[in-house]
Amino acid sequence: MQPAELSRTPSVRLLLMAFAAGIGGSFQCGFNFSLINVPTKEVQAFINSTWQARYAQPVSDSTLTLLWAVIASVFAVGGLVGALVARPMALLMGRKAGLLANNAFAIIAALLMGVSEVATSFELIIIGRFLIGVNCGAGLSLHPMYLAESAPQHQRGALAMTTSMFLTVGILVGQIMGLRQVLGGSPLWPVVLALPALPAIVQLLVLPWFPESPRYLLITRKKLKEALKALRWLRGRSVSLQSVKLELEAMSAEQSHAASGVARTGMLGVLRERSTRRQLVVVVTLNITQQLSGINAIYFYSTYIFKEAEITEEHIPYVTLGTGVAEILTAVTCGMIIDWLGRRPLLIAGYSLMGLCCILITIGLALQMRIPALSYFSIAIVFAYILSFGIGPGGILNVLPAELFSHHARPTAYSIGGCVNWLSFFVIGIVFPFLVRATGPYCFLLFLANSVAGVLLVCCLLPETKNCSFLEVSELFAARRSGCYGTQGTAATSGD
Repeated sequence: MQPAELSRTPSVRLLLMAFAAGIGGSFQCGFNFSLINVPTKEVQAFINSTWQARYAQPVSDSTLTLLWAVIASVFAVGGLVGALVARPMALLMGRKAGLLANNAFAIIAALLMGVSEVATSFELIIIGRFLIGVNCGAGLSLHPMYLAESAPQHQRGALAMTTSMFLTVGILVGQIMGLRQVLGGSPLWPVVLALPALPAIVQLLVLPWFPESPRYLLITRKKLKEALKALRWLRGRSVSLQSVKLELEAMSAEQSHAASGVARTGMLGVLRERSTRRQLVVVVTLNITQQLSGINAIYFYSTYIFKEAEITEEHIPYVTLGTGVAEILTAVTCGMIIDWLGRRPLLIAGYSLMGLCCILITIGLALQMRIPALSYFSIAIVFAYILSFGIGPGGILNVLPAELFSHHARPTAYSIGGCVNWLSFFVIGIVFPFLVRATGPYCFLLFLANSVAGVLLVCCLLPETKNCSFLEVSELFAARRSGCYGTQGTAATSGD
């Protein structure tokens, strides 16, 4: 593209497309992360009454705890399945069509959970939570893939970062639903569990108006005219036809690379392929460090910290909303600067600041019983930790798989990374309560080691991908394999 056309701000069309993809993509995931906390007491009471009607005796505490744990954790199992399903959906149906089809899981899940009370079956809630997990697992792969492949090279990071923005907005909306003044404690809890149908319906109404990924049309479907039409629509009238054709030529080069058979595209093929091994190590290890970052521990201890600061029980939900707002502001900030500062500096800064926060929060929690004023210091560290996570691994990992892999291997990379992420999320959910019981606030020292590992991984394995075409990123990794350890990608002059 010509320099005059290299605007750092995505066009209105791209922003509208980001909304259409996001409302049924990562928003749905964030919404369902926090929504399940809204009707906790009501669902547990429903399980008890259903059990008593079936077996003429109340459910035992241990059985109730087990059933609730299944309802909460089966979401992650569904997410793991969804990450696996995302690959064939992206390859066979397309990125946009895959997102549209994915809404079927959400609508069926919403219907099952919505009629669970009428059907007197808590099993429907378990099935529904599994299906909405499948929807979220697939959506978290298809959503950033669709945006990254549709964005111009110099805006790829910003547009893909809207994945994190919609995720955090979804979490906040779910938290708002939990307020007593909204739906918290509502007898309409089946309606609450059916709410995920709304984002799905909105996406089904708006996303069809937007084009499929130009890369998918050109490289996978071999439809040159449709790819050119989609690209011209996405770039708008402000970008010349010549620039659009240059960008299409760059995509054709990626098509030639894919056709040459350099990269295997199957799950086992990508695992065995030497040319993608380092990229795969980056995606897998950074997904693990993201889940082991300690962000869940921060949320676990936040209520305790707020109470120690003498914040009343009724006001704690509003302070928790503040953490949700902080997440959104961080995601927006990261989206604004990611294509300016680059991926490496933000990841290194995020992990480093999280490591510092681990030390400070350990000191604060260990001493605040002796020095009550430290509880306010701990609150500040909670917000600092959330901001550090959002600037670093919280958002940027949504961008990396799209940039590090060639077109045909990209869905597989997202599936592998998603599987690792959801599996880690599931394991952490099981292990974390025991870890806290055994180590107390000193568990953050373990997360400190994880932050150090994150910094080392980024420094040693990840080159800078800012302003690089997908083929240039492949060349950067090839250079590293041959011993040329440059860390800064050169800006492409031809489009994506």
